[in-house]
This record gives sequence, structure tokens and C-alpha cells, in this order.
Amino acid sequence: MPPSPDQLALPAASADARLAPQLPRRAAFLGAGALVAVGYMDPGNWATAISAGARYGYGLLAVVAAASVVAMLLQWIAARIGVVTGRDLAQLSRERFGRRTVIGLWLASEIAIIACDVAEVVGTAVALQLLLHVNLWVGVLLSAVGTIAMLAVQRQGRRTLEALVAGLILLVALCFVAQLAMAQPDWAAAAGGFAPSAQLVRDAGMLWLAAGIVGATVMPHNLYLHSALVSKFAPRSQAGQPAATRAPRAADAPAVAAALRGVNLDTIGSLTFAFLVNAALLILAAAAFHASGMTEVSDLADAHRLLDPLLHSQWASLLFAGALLACGLNSTLTGTLAGQAVMEGFLNLRISQTRRALLTRGLAIVPALAAVGVFGQHGSAELLVASQVVLSLSLPLAVVPLILFASNRELMGAWRVRGVPLVLAWVSAGVILFLNGALLWQGVIG
Repeated sequence: MPPSPDQLALPAASADARLAPQLPRRAAFLGAGALVAVGYMDPGNWATAISAGARYGYGLLAVVAAASVVAMLLQWIAARIGVVTGRDLAQLSRERFGRRTVIGLWLASEIAIIACDVAEVVGTAVALQLLLHVNLWVGVLLSAVGTIAMLAVQRQGRRTLEALVAGLILLVALCFVAQLAMAQPDWAAAAGGFAPSAQLVRDAGMLWLAAGIVGATVMPHNLYLHSALVSKFAPRSQAGQPAATRAPRAADAPAVAAALRGVNLDTIGSLTFAFLVNAALLILAAAAFHASGMTEVSDLADAHRLLDPLLHSQWASLLFAGALLACGLNSTLTGTLAGQAVMEGFLNLRISQTRRALLTRGLAIVPALAAVGVFGQHGSAELLVASQVVLSLSLPLAVVPLILFASNRELMGAWRVRGVPLVLAWVSAGVILFLNGALLWQGVIG
């Protein structure tokens, strides 16, 4: 059933509400950022970060930082169109593009979601293999159980789910703090890694990993999900209105401004935390593997096996596997929610979350099992990195419509994106297209 007007509207600004402290009122807008940030810490990030850190040391930290800044900008724009229009990116695409374009965008989005789900399946399976000492194919099948478990928690209420997600994110952060303390990185060299290098466009391997980092960090389905999650904060007069409706009225300005302040705080805070986790993972790989001359480490299982002797602690591998499992379980939820938003937005087709989760997870299990069968127990690394490159290649098909809608005067009115943010958004889109073009060119001539 579609949400009711009461669910979409902002709480009335009563006298009691105006006298309430700022924090509780702003806390009502928190939660969407954490759910979106989960997608930026999924097992696909682990594969690319470990490969990048082991092979190039701290050299690709600049790509991690740049991708995180671009992600913040694009998620800020996605949240903005959701709050202002009351519709998500997929709904706006269906309303404003032709049928063929809509079908094409929907198919590209579904491919990206399946690619992301493959990474989640494989990552969760590897974590279960490391913790329970089961075969990888058993872990692949058990990952489906994790999906059902997360959906069961969701039935207890949104706040319960958000609390579980936040708790798992905190667990991941604590695990990395402990591992970095054991690894003792060269922090001066790590700081130097945030300076971009011209080697990026000359080294095919570096470019491949950079594309993987972009795909793992700036995820196209997260743009659809974020705009859908915050669309409930649109003012009553705007939420759910057809495309012909013009931008919010002047009377809605206070409500829109209040919602945007809360949502922006949630977005920037959550994605900053995700950036710190991703940077910590690459720094850990650089300090443990690259510094020891083990530049070919890319498989999660190999990384887990080598951490204990390299860091001289029996806890290092356990912390690594525990954090990986937490990320895998968390990211199953993001894929399901994003799949629902994409299907409902593009096709106006509603199915239950359980059916949606089983559909995408079922499609992801097939290539995961195939990779295990073809490449054996260590076939996860190639599949994980490749899935993130697929995400990078599909990213422009979500970013370009997002910027077009956000800068549309009729749709956004005074809240449209313009000036420096708009320029930066188009520059980001151009860089993504250039990176993808260079990747494809090297693939053709290489």
C-alpha cells in the first residue's frame, strides 16, 4: 500500500514543538543516512581496498577520499530532490522520460543491484567460512538466511532496525581501530597517499582498482534509495503530487528548510563515518601486506590467514572476519530496500520485501556458486572487484538524471541545485565518465 498523507507529512509545528529542544526534533530526520552509509561499507569495498592497499600501498587513498567526497555530494543532491519533491529518483524518471528510456534505466539499475548483491553474498559467505570453518559454497547458501534474519528485524519497526544497523556499524569501527593499533601504519606515508598521482592513468592495474573503488563507494542504487527514504519528509502540499505540479510553495519553505537541515546532517555525518572505515581498511592492507612485500594479496581468505602472523596477534583475524560479517549482514538490507525503490519507482510495481530479497539474492547466488565452482575456494576476489567495476560503469545512468532533476527550476524552484554545487556535480559526472571510458579503452587495446 502507498504511504498515507499523514506518513508523508512533516509533524505540525505546534507551540509545544517550537519550544522543544533542537536535538530531539532533528533526531526525527536521522536514520536514512545510516542505512545508505551501509552500502558504502559492503564486502565489495573490502575486496577493492585490500587489493589496492596490498599492491599500491597508500597510493590510492586519494581515490578513496575523492570518491567519498563525490558520494557525499551526490547523496546530498539525492536527498534534496526527495525532500523537495516528495518523489524519489526512479519515480521522477518514470514521470519525465519516455518508456524506452525508463525501461533502459530500470534494467541498468537492476544489473547494478544484482552486482552489488553478488558482492554481499560472496563477502558474507567468506566471513561465515572464516568464522565457522565451512566450505565457501555452504557460506553462500547460508548468506540467504542472513537476509531473512535482517528482514525479520525490520518487522519490529524502523527504529529497531536502525539501532541494529548502527550497532553493527559501531562494531565494524571498533574492529578496525583495534587492527590499526596492531598494524602501526606509517601515518606520514598514509597522509601522502591522499595526494593524487599521475600514475593512475598510466597503470592499467591501478586504473582498474580505481574504477572498482569508485563503483564500491559511489553506488548508483544508493541514489535511488536515499531519495526514496527521505521523500516522506516532503511538505504535505508537495508529497506524492504528479510531475506537472510546480515546485513547493513559499508557505512550505520553513518545513523544507527544517527537513533539509536534519537530512543533510544525517547524510554528511554518516558518509564521513563510512569514509573513515574505507580509508582504515586500505591503510590496514598497506601496513600489513604491502609493507611486508605481499603485494599480490587480494583474496579475503588470504588476508584473514595472513593477518595473525603479520600483526603478531591471534585476535587480528577474528576481528577481521567479525567486521566482514557485520558489513555483509548490514548490506543485505540496503540491497533489498534499494531494489524495492527501483522496482516501485520505475515500474510502479509493488512486491513484498521478502519476495524482493529472495529474487535479488537468488539471482546473486547463481554467479557466486559458479565462481566457487570454477575458481575454487579463492575465486571470490576476482568476482568481488569485477562486481564493483560493473557498478562504476552503470553509475552515470543514475547520476546524469539526478543532476538534471536537481537543477530543474520548474521541479525544484528556489531549492534547485545551482552555482558551485551544480558545477561540482557535473565535474564529478565527467570524471566518472572519463574513468569508465579509460577503463573500457584499456580493456579494448589491452
